[in-house]
Amino acid sequence: MSSSNTPPAVAQGLAPLFNDIAAIIQQSRQQVQLAVNSAMVQCYWHIGRLIVEHEQQGQARAAYGKHQLEALSEQLTTEFGKGFDASNLRNMRRFYLMFPIRETVSLKLSWSHYNVLARVENANARNWYQQEAIQQHWSVRALDRQISKLYYERLLSSQDKAAVQAEAEQKITETEPLALSAKDYLRDPYILDFLNLPSQRLLESDLEQGLLDNLQAFLLELGKGFALVGRQQRIRTEDQDFYIDLVFYHFKLKCFLLIDLKLGKLTHQDVGQMDSYVRIYDQQQRAADDNPTIGLILCSQKSEAVVKYSVLTDSEQLFAAKYLPYLPSEAELKRELELERLKVQAQLLSRADEAKQGHME
Repeated sequence: MSSSNTPPAVAQGLAPLFNDIAAIIQQSRQQVQLAVNSAMVQCYWHIGRLIVEHEQQGQARAAYGKHQLEALSEQLTTEFGKGFDASNLRNMRRFYLMFPIRETVSLKLSWSHYNVLARVENANARNWYQQEAIQQHWSVRALDRQISKLYYERLLSSQDKAAVQAEAEQKITETEPLALSAKDYLRDPYILDFLNLPSQRLLESDLEQGLLDNLQAFLLELGKGFALVGRQQRIRTEDQDFYIDLVFYHFKLKCFLLIDLKLGKLTHQDVGQMDSYVRIYDQQQRAADDNPTIGLILCSQKSEAVVKYSVLTDSEQLFAAKYLPYLPSEAELKRELELERLKVQAQLLSRADEAKQGHME
């Protein structure tokens, strides 16, 4: 008898039993999937190791016996079926070459994750992406997008280099997350290339609508832990109403994030307005167990003078970040990193001179 013909009383009585059985089936399927992924990762790593050791004597060479690999592929496919074509064998070989130490391979990631990670040539970037994918539970698609958008390189080119580099190194080496501040979760700049923004006649309302229309991509760009609360959220004072462009909540920081979208250059007025928003929101919306509200001004042009001579310099609640309509080229990133390196060297020399003068006095 079909479920549509089951008497309602009987169906209602079986509901608890059905839910319990369904939960067990779902859990078992997830465990099986995890076991299959783990076995596949281990299997492909060992196959890659054997190929490298046999055909290359442990050395990476340009010519690695193409015909031998194709012959091996034919034999394996005949014996074990699909999944062992020459292209996939090359992927397994590359997997081992990029992760030659077995202990560095995490079974929390799938073979598809490692197939993407193995394409990252920079070892530091590759290790960092691996740890981020594990900690943030990135899907293969999310991992691929972050790598293609040079997320690691953009972090290194951020305005606050010391904090970002410390965070990157921390995420590679630590096993348990430390208490992080709001600055550790916010970025600068934000890349909004998924919006395909026009170069002219852009309104703030267009930017806001574009972010909401592409909410999943924007949340990925914001980083882990953010959830949308609302748009154009009204807050009231005794004599005036204000409307906040976007409001998010961060579950790890346990606080609200207010975003004000600005076209053009950052001004002192923008900073003052966001300061008022944060103070009002803390009074009206913040719960007893929430941490202080964070305010982020997302602008198309930052003013270092405004940042330096305003509350942004020392505030732990107010931040400003630039958004870019496209991803900078690798040459632009390298140039930015070189300028930052020279700046840091100059600061170190200046501090050394100051210390020397202090000893002389």
